Amino acid sequence: MRLDLSSHITLEGVPKKYYRPENDYEEYNLSRYEKLPLAIYEETNKAAKKIANDIVKEMLKLKQTGKQFVLGISGGSSPLPVYEELVRQHREENLSFSNLVVFNTYEFYPVMDFAYSNLQMLKDFFLNRIDIKPENIFSPDATIEKDLIAENCEVFEKDLQRMGGLDYLLLGLGSKGNLAFNMPGSSLHSQTRLVMLDGDSRKDIARNFGSLDKVPVSAITMGLSDMMEARKITLVAWGEQKAESVHNIVEGPVTDMVPGSILQTHSEVKLFVDLAAASDLTRISHPWLVTNCDWTNKLIRRAIVWLCGVVDKPILKLTNKDYNDNGLSELITLYGSAYNVNIKIFNELQHTITGWPGGKPDADDTYRPERAKPYPKKVIIFSPHPDDDVISMGGTFQRLVNQGHEVHVAYQTSGNIAVGDEEVIRYISVLKSMRKKFDPGNKGLLEKYEGIRQYLMHEKAKEDQDTPDILFIKGRIRREEARSADRYVGLSEENVHFLDLPFYETGKVKKNPISEKDVNIVKDFIQTIKPHQIYVAGDLADPHGTHKVCLDAILASIDILKEEEWFNDCRVWMYRGAWMEWEIAHIEMAVPLSPEELRQKRNAILKHQSQMESAPFLGDDERLFWQRSEERNRATAEMYWKLGLASYEAIEAFVEYIPVQ
Repeated sequence: MRLDLSSHITLEGVPKKYYRPENDYEEYNLSRYEKLPLAIYEETNKAAKKIANDIVKEMLKLKQTGKQFVLGISGGSSPLPVYEELVRQHREENLSFSNLVVFNTYEFYPVMDFAYSNLQMLKDFFLNRIDIKPENIFSPDATIEKDLIAENCEVFEKDLQRMGGLDYLLLGLGSKGNLAFNMPGSSLHSQTRLVMLDGDSRKDIARNFGSLDKVPVSAITMGLSDMMEARKITLVAWGEQKAESVHNIVEGPVTDMVPGSILQTHSEVKLFVDLAAASDLTRISHPWLVTNCDWTNKLIRRAIVWLCGVVDKPILKLTNKDYNDNGLSELITLYGSAYNVNIKIFNELQHTITGWPGGKPDADDTYRPERAKPYPKKVIIFSPHPDDDVISMGGTFQRLVNQGHEVHVAYQTSGNIAVGDEEVIRYISVLKSMRKKFDPGNKGLLEKYEGIRQYLMHEKAKEDQDTPDILFIKGRIRREEARSADRYVGLSEENVHFLDLPFYETGKVKKNPISEKDVNIVKDFIQTIKPHQIYVAGDLADPHGTHKVCLDAILASIDILKEEEWFNDCRVWMYRGAWMEWEIAHIEMAVPLSPEELRQKRNAILKHQSQMESAPFLGDDERLFWQRSEERNRATAEMYWKLGLASYEAIEAFVEYIPVQ
């Protein structure tokens, strides 16, 4: 069972020659803009294994000479696959870490509950699962008195010097190009110190604490100067949300506004990224600037869209000179003239636009994104949380229902942790009033309601977890909001399904890894419907990671079902919109929305009242979900218009997923 197939999605349109060159000459050409050595991997687990093996090699080399191996490590999600591989080698290959010394590169301050500290996270995922000696773990103190912070930082520095400095430093790259909490503006000569966390930084880590108000206002971080003294540095970055940072530190100048860029001056550093994180690098995003290209339709489209932006012209006004002046003369050679290329790409983009996402019955579907038959189609819309369906494809959802298809919506998780306590108190008050009118003799129910209300209003501390009863109520709030939105769209209640995948139901922000149990639930559901279309969330930039896990569960199911006869007539469409939109060069189906349809989509989103201003997890975007969605849909429509196509109010975009062989 393959559980990480989402990592293959970006392979479409990214030939291997751009990140696995055949020889040194090609490597030099491809990396001409790159100032840091890097390795690009299709799958994070393969990169993690390579890094872990490198760490083990260095550690064992020192062990043979009787020396300790001093390793700097960081928290966050990026290094976790490396820790998992190191733990696996300890358990399955009897690897000993008896000579390992660890320095935690940052710690939140102040931390009232040590369970929320970065050190505790490192212990949970790594240190408590190997045979490291407790006295060999060094970390800034998260509980020290405020007037002793400077002294504590000095002690940390002296401990580092006493151990001979870092032999190896493993870091995750922050979304602002930061290393640990050395944020933009940090001195390139900084040492261990207390830093105040800005609003964006606190929002980035809010998922670790449950809500923003629980996040500490500051942190103690190892300085850039200390990091640069490490003998070897490995930096890791996964996912689209890191693409801009990767581009800035690899191809940009050394500047304190991008702290990670200082690594360009280190002689023993390497950056490991997946394809998604590498997507903004020139060799991946604009390969025609560094090498001869194998011109696929998608690559040509990307090049033309880019060229339109550079010269500020619509497609049909591009000239031979525009191509020749901007590194695209190959296309003129291949197609004979700018006009021939222009009309080809213009028609391709024109053919992505359809008002019939399920296919138009009794129509010529030669140039349509979806086939005309069968009609009506059986359709599954998978929604990771109970509102992603209407946020990301609410207009298309409405079209599919209105056009007579058999639409099923499957909500993969309960979304219960994303409901504020105040919502529960409000609903409890309503339930109490109903009990008083319709069931006044039920004292047990009254006690239950009063107990929940009392706990939430007077007893629950910020660090406390929700009780099972509260999680149940929060889950039901989100479930009924989803039903309300589906009724508004016109969906039959029997076509609304709640899968409640087990990985999510921890009651905590931290979720369990995907398992076969999750996959089997999804697989069995798909099997009962045998759909002609499946819509899935391809929003890998989801800061909570739930979208990726939900997508992996679906793709693993598809991987199992793809050989069945009915699946030959099934297409899988990926939508986005909650966090970012598809790049226009990749869009294969664009569903235009009128002003009225956009208003209806907004109304469906607004049925999810618990996800408005008071929702615990709105991410680092100040806009509400309906606002984000509308602006992204309008931006896609505007891009089509700028390229010379028809002007629409908004467009929802989709990319077809082809099962991995």
